[in-house]
Amino acid sequence: MKRAARGMVMAQVMAHCGGDLAEAVRYVVGAVAAEPANPEPYAIVAQWWRDRPAELAEVLRDPALREAVAQSYVSFLEGDADAAAMMLGSVTGVQPDIAWAAAPWFSDERFLGAVSADAFAEAALRTLDGGHDLDSAPMRQRLRPWFDAVDAVRARRPSADALAKMAIFLRGCGLTDESFALCDQADSVERSVMTEVVRAGTWRKLGDLEQAAVAFERAVELDPPNWSVHLDLADLHAARGDFAAAVRSAEQGLTHEPSEPALRAAAAAYRTRLTGSPDDLRALVEVAPLVRNEPYRRMLIDQACAGPGLPAGLVAEARRLKLQVT
Repeated sequence: MKRAARGMVMAQVMAHCGGDLAEAVRYVVGAVAAEPANPEPYAIVAQWWRDRPAELAEVLRDPALREAVAQSYVSFLEGDADAAAMMLGSVTGVQPDIAWAAAPWFSDERFLGAVSADAFAEAALRTLDGGHDLDSAPMRQRLRPWFDAVDAVRARRPSADALAKMAIFLRGCGLTDESFALCDQADSVERSVMTEVVRAGTWRKLGDLEQAAVAFERAVELDPPNWSVHLDLADLHAARGDFAAAVRSAEQGLTHEPSEPALRAAAAAYRTRLTGSPDDLRALVEVAPLVRNEPYRRMLIDQACAGPGLPAGLVAEARRLKLQVT
């Protein structure tokens, strides 16, 4: 956009917004939302960044969604590619139905060549934070610039953890083959628990619980004291209907972290499901209120209450715990 034409557009924007820069920023970001690949709104923000830096910084000091879109670009202009990436990841997580990463700067080599692998991996994970379903063809089309950026970043042979985080992002978008490929690349850098856990989650997404269990078992071999992996494996065995194996894995975790409420609750729940022991259900009733993750607590109670021959009154007491909010 030529400078004279840009000045005319800026004048129109400011006139429309009564000279209020904050309102003008929101107006310009509205134009970005309507057409993210259009370079003109970014050129206007860049002009403000050059001509009115203090005022623009004040507007963007505590950015909400619209201001955050502008702040991500300003961070790019300032040479902070990491902050730009993470801010745009957060914006995408809140509103993924807009192709924010179609912004011209996001595919610019000045960004792709400067952003650190760790920051980019964190930014990619932030796109999942909003809990939106990214596993659809239209969503993947909107996220295409992210996939292209993953390819650019992975070409540098980043750390295994960064690759694993990007693999989580790709899995969340339904790109399971590509997610596995990143896990394989991570293995070529360094074997890690995180990579095996990500690989297990991808197998589970595909419905292959046996392969998921194998991956979790490799994770346990890599880091035996890691109680959370023992718990993951216990839960997977339970999902497969193998409650004897679930009990073994939970109890192995307890040898490393005997006071962890989630492990204690899982061991009690899966023993109850396996044996129908009232004592184990009572143990679950005692520890369940300490489990902070409410959906997980409810799942364990349901598993336990399906145990054979349990007293009806004790089952009712356990089920009442599902209604408690921690």
